[in-house]
Amino acid sequence: MAELSWEDFRQVELRVGTVISARSFPEARNPSYILQIDFGPEIGILKSSAQITDLYTLDTLIGKQVIAVTNFPPKQIGPIMSECLVTGFHRPDSQVVLATTDMPVPNGTRLA
Repeated sequence: MAELSWEDFRQVELRVGTVISARSFPEARNPSYILQIDFGPEIGILKSSAQITDLYTLDTLIGKQVIAVTNFPPKQIGPIMSECLVTGFHRPDSQVVLATTDMPVPNGTRLA
């Protein structure tokens, strides 16, 4: 495993945001949703494609706080431009469990 310096880690902006919109993404190669996530007034609303359809329904995502990388460059995924990377953990069955907070925090709060 490669070691990171503290400065390397500090360059990655992991922030919390609230999912305000979720819809199916039928054009994606793998089953996915398109999420709009509110990261507060400093960053605003960003869009992301997320392969999380196995464990989450569209209804269960609305209002959920998620942790995402907000300082990657935008990436074209099919017809949409993904503006952040939602984080999660792969289970042994390959399903993704979202990285979330266990208590509400203000949108845009950076992981310390």
